[in-house]
Amino acid sequence: MDIKHILSAFFAFLVLINPLQKLFVVMSLQEAYSRDELSKIINCSNRTALEVLVVFLFAGEIVMNYVFNLQIYAFQVTCGFVLLYNGFMGLHKGVFLTFDGKTPVEDIITVPIAVPMIAGPATITAAVSMPSVYGTGIALSAITTAITINWIIMRYAAPITTLLTRYNILMPLIRITGLIVAAIGMQMIFSGVKTFITLL
Repeated sequence: MDIKHILSAFFAFLVLINPLQKLFVVMSLQEAYSRDELSKIINCSNRTALEVLVVFLFAGEIVMNYVFNLQIYAFQVTCGFVLLYNGFMGLHKGVFLTFDGKTPVEDIITVPIAVPMIAGPATITAAVSMPSVYGTGIALSAITTAITINWIIMRYAAPITTLLTRYNILMPLIRITGLIVAAIGMQMIFSGVKTFITLL
């Protein structure tokens, strides 16, 4: 295995997953859910996201085209709107998600935490396309490592956010991240529309 290919695939997935955003997602959940519930959300959402990406890694085109009869542009536009909304929330209100604690844990693990926040259209597209570039083994290792790092950051979000608060950089960072997430959402929408128009 070429170390450059391994690192290239790993960093690509890590950037697409964007663990920094998940710090603020966990922070938004802390007020609504108990420690045990939050731990379940973190563990199950990362596991679900990993399972989704592995499925698309090995059978992406079959799943998209034959099981769901779903084109990637439709997935991009839909998830783009979800990320655009979440980014606007972070930019405007300083939180990425708002929950009153009445929403069952099981209802938010898969959507929106696992999909599209961790395994979004960009990471799913990468999971489908990367095996032809890097090989299945490297792509699988990159996905697993990136998800593991994302899980660690979410797991230790509390002390990390405490440190950021101490140096008065938490709120500016939330706003900047919100702007970036909203921009990513818009880019996904534009990419989906462009792909749709091209296929007409």
